[in-house]
Amino acid sequence: MGRFFAASRAWAAGRWWQWRLPLLLFLGWDGLRHLRDPEAGGLFAGITFGVHEFGHLLFAAFGEFAGVAGGSFTQLLLPVLAGALLYHHRDYFGLSAAGAWLASSLLDLARYIADARVGDLALASFSEESVHDWTWLLGRVGWLQHDLAIARAASGLGLLVLLAALLYGAWLCLAMRAPAPPAGVTPT
Repeated sequence: MGRFFAASRAWAAGRWWQWRLPLLLFLGWDGLRHLRDPEAGGLFAGITFGVHEFGHLLFAAFGEFAGVAGGSFTQLLLPVLAGALLYHHRDYFGLSAAGAWLASSLLDLARYIADARVGDLALASFSEESVHDWTWLLGRVGWLQHDLAIARAASGLGLLVLLAALLYGAWLCLAMRAPAPPAGVTPT
């Protein structure tokens, strides 16, 4: 972990924090608004919805359970993969944005899970016999009565991920204010 933060600090030194800080503040505002009002969606709500629906198609070949769970799995997997790609390309600030996306996806998922027994949310479906993903999944494993507890856990994890992403982004912005090391000098 120490090597990660050392690489982050070296990457950040001398970079422009001036455009990143407003973006970070916007991501924080959007995430906190999403926490306070789950129906507000967020910056990432549209792409998360599309990714979720695509996940059903992607995993349908692996059986009914995988096809139903694939939507939620994919909506969590894609921000993680985006973060991995950004890390591969050493875009450390991009990790904050990917973290904010993952947090938003977890908050969307929490809202969906909490609706498993109530069934108030409008569902996207190609047939009139649509079944709520989480009603079916939790019912299948005998956990339907735990929908609200699972939703609270997903929401709590979303809050933790959002805070971590914002704190890391803020730390990077502070590190960006440091002068860049002279050419040929390896930072310690």
